[in-house]
This record gives sequence, C-alpha cells and structure tokens, in this order.
Amino acid sequence: MNGVTMQLNADDLIKSALKEDITSEDITTNSVMRGYALGEVDLICKQDGVIAGLDVFARVFQILDENTQVKLFVKDGDEVKKGEKIGLVRGDIRVLLSGERTALNYLQRMSGIATYTRSIVKLLEGSKTKLLDTRKTTPNMRVFEKYAVKVGGGCNHRYNLSDGILLKDNHIGAAGGVKEAVRMAKEYAPFVRKVEVEVENLAMLKEALEAGADIIMLDNMSVEEMKEAVRLAKGKAETECSGNVTKENIAKLVDIGVDYISSGALTHSAPILDLSLKNLHAV
Repeated sequence: MNGVTMQLNADDLIKSALKEDITSEDITTNSVMRGYALGEVDLICKQDGVIAGLDVFARVFQILDENTQVKLFVKDGDEVKKGEKIGLVRGDIRVLLSGERTALNYLQRMSGIATYTRSIVKLLEGSKTKLLDTRKTTPNMRVFEKYAVKVGGGCNHRYNLSDGILLKDNHIGAAGGVKEAVRMAKEYAPFVRKVEVEVENLAMLKEALEAGADIIMLDNMSVEEMKEAVRLAKGKAETECSGNVTKENIAKLVDIGVDYISSGALTHSAPILDLSLKNLHAV
C-alpha cells in the first residue's frame, strides 16, 4: 500500500481500531510513563512465513505521533524466518506501548493470510489456474485482507457488491431461473460488466451458457462433473471452481482445467503469523 492508498482507504479504519483499544486513555502506560521519553523497540519474527502489512503496521504509530520512525529490514512479500529482526520502531515510549497491540494485530493477521495464500499458490504452480479470494472477510478488514492475498501471490475476486455481478443460488431463485437472471443482469448492468453465474449441476451450466454468461462458477460439484463442465464451457465462458477449497483438498482440483479457483479459507481460516515487539528501551 502506498501513502495515497493508505490515507484514502485505511486511515479511518486504523483510527477506529485505535479508538476501540484506547477509549479514554492507556491507563497502564500512563501509570508507568508520566511524560515523554524517547525509546526504541525491535520487531521480531517468531515463526517462518511471508510478511504483509508493514505500511499498516507503521501507520498505526504514525497516526498516534507523526514523529514516530519505523525502520524496516524487509518488504511486503518477503519470506521471513523465526528469530529474525525485521524492523524497529523509534519514538515516544508512550506511543510505542499504546500502539503495540493494534499494530501487531494488523501485521500478524495480514502476514498470516499472505503466508497461507503463498502455500496454496505453490500447489498450483505449473497449471493455468489462478487462485482467487472471496468476500468472506472480517468486517472492516477487507481492504487489508485482500491486499494480503495479493502479497501472497493470489488474485482478488470482486472487492464488493458494487464491483461485479455474481448471480448465486438465491439471486437465481429470486429471478425465477438461470436464463431469466442472466437476461435481467445483462439488461440492467453496464455493458462493460461481466456476468458470472453460480451453477450446481450440468443442467444449470448449459442453461447459463445458452443465456450468455461470461463466467461460470462451479459450486460444490464433483471432480468428474467439473471436468465435463470445463469441456462444455471451453470457448464460451471462463470457469471458476468454488466450495470449501482449502490447502488440504486443492491438489485434486489442479488438473480439472478451470481458469480460477476461489477460496474463502484464504481470509477466514488463515492462522496469524506470530510476531512480537521486544527489547523496548530508552535511547
């Protein structure tokens, strides 16, 4: 994230997170630090992984005090090792203490997503299939979590409901069928928008293709059905595989030939990457 992106999209969210943690004062810090003192603390990696969210980490401290200095020895996307010192923060000790938890929460969460995403991307190496995230994100964390997926080597699906048309089972039910849903979407939406349709069987797939869908999402179908779906859709629409995709079961999907595999697990099930701020001292 560059500075402009940070201020436009992230600052308000970071401030909200800080307000959640500091409603009136940091009573613990204020009890042991009655005034300004310059200090420094190390950012230490406690397990191997992929780092993501360093700009967000730094921004937490800079919002509390613009004079805070953050020195980083790695960049987003780098692989880091247990025990590695990857940065340091220098500034008012009160700021270092009060911002510590919020800054680490962002960095650990984003790095965990990047690490998990990278591990799945490696399983897809050698295939034409691209890995996508979903909208199954933590409320008010989407901009950070989807960025972390990209850092890990994945690709972003639509950002939100305004970003693309995806006709799922309930949309199809509301419209009265696949053909009707696609027709209405094409009639309503700007011509530059692609129309994606979720299908659960080959009959729905054929109906979606006949209606002119641009992308077909194959939801919770068997491997055999998906292979046949890819064959039927070739040259007519792109295909996406979806439905409980995880690191443990993605291997069986690699050879199906879909254009995309989407996985909610990238953002809702990735464990954090353990990081810590250590060795705080006055300078």
